[in-house]
Amino acid sequence: MAITVVGSVAFDSIETPAGRRERCLGGAATYFSLSASFFTDVRVIAVVGEDFGQEQQAAFNARGIDTRGIEHASGKSFFWEGSYLENLNEAKTHNTELNVFGSFQPKIPDAYRDSEFLFLANIDPVLQRRVREAMPDVKLVAGDTMNYWIKDHKPALLEVLRGLDILLINDTETKMLAGNSNLVQAARAVLNLGPRMLVVKHGEYGATAFFGHDGVAAKTFRAPALPLEEVVDPTGAGDSFAGGFFGYLASQKELTPGAFRRAMFYGSVMGSFAVEEFGTSRLEKLTREEIDVRFNQFRELTHLD
Repeated sequence: MAITVVGSVAFDSIETPAGRRERCLGGAATYFSLSASFFTDVRVIAVVGEDFGQEQQAAFNARGIDTRGIEHASGKSFFWEGSYLENLNEAKTHNTELNVFGSFQPKIPDAYRDSEFLFLANIDPVLQRRVREAMPDVKLVAGDTMNYWIKDHKPALLEVLRGLDILLINDTETKMLAGNSNLVQAARAVLNLGPRMLVVKHGEYGATAFFGHDGVAAKTFRAPALPLEEVVDPTGAGDSFAGGFFGYLASQKELTPGAFRRAMFYGSVMGSFAVEEFGTSRLEKLTREEIDVRFNQFRELTHLD
C-alpha cells in the first residue's frame, strides 16, 4: 500500500562532536521517505530549488521513491544549519533559510490520490490541513509538528489534530501541546484533541505509544532505543523513526495491535541507523537484511526469558 508524504526536502549543514558536514541532503520528507521505502511504496510532495540536482535525485531513485510530487522552483532549496555540541538530544539552530519552501503550496498529482496512507510531516499546519482535506479517502493518516507551530499557530494545529489517526511528537512537544508537565496526563490531554494514537519520541531513550479510547489513554507500549557506541548525527532520527513506523504499518494486510507494536520497534530500528552517519548517508547504504538483523537485536533486548 502506498504512502504519500508531504514535507520538506532540504540541505543541512550540521556540526556534532563527530565533526561537521556542509549541505547534506536532509528534510523531514527525505528522511521519512528513505526510511519508509524499505517497507512499502512511497510518494513525495515537496518543493526544491535549482540547487537540487542529479546527485540528490539519485538518492530517491535508488530506493524507488516516486518524486513526481516534488516541484522544482526557481531559487534555492530550504536550508538549515545547526549543531549538537552541547546536547545530542537537542539541536541548536544557527541559520534557517526557507527559500522556495517559504511559498510552498502542496500540489497533489492525480497519480497519488489512490494512496491509502498519508503522512503530514512537520510543515505549516494550514498546509497540512489542506492536503488532508484533499485526500479524504486515505485509510490511515499520521502527522508530526514542532514547538514553533504549537506555540504560535496552535488554533490551526488543533484543526489538523482533529483529522489525524496518529500524532508523532517528542516529550517536550507533548507537554507543551497539553500544557502539562506530567507525560501521562499530557498524553491523555493530547488524545482528547483528536488523534486515536500518540507516539512520543524520547530520543536516545526510545518511544512510547499511547492508545486512546474515548479520550482515555487506556493502553501504552514502550519501544526501547538500541544502545549505540557513537551517535554521529541525530538530525534525521525522528523522521526516520516515523518512516519505519508508518512504512511498516502500510506493509501490513491488517492493522492489528501486534502490528502497531512491531511498527514501534521498526521505527526505533530505522532511527538507530539514521544517526550512524551524517545526513542520509547511512540510510542510502542500508539493506533490508541489516534492518532485519537489528530488529532481532531489539527483540532480544526486550525478552525477559
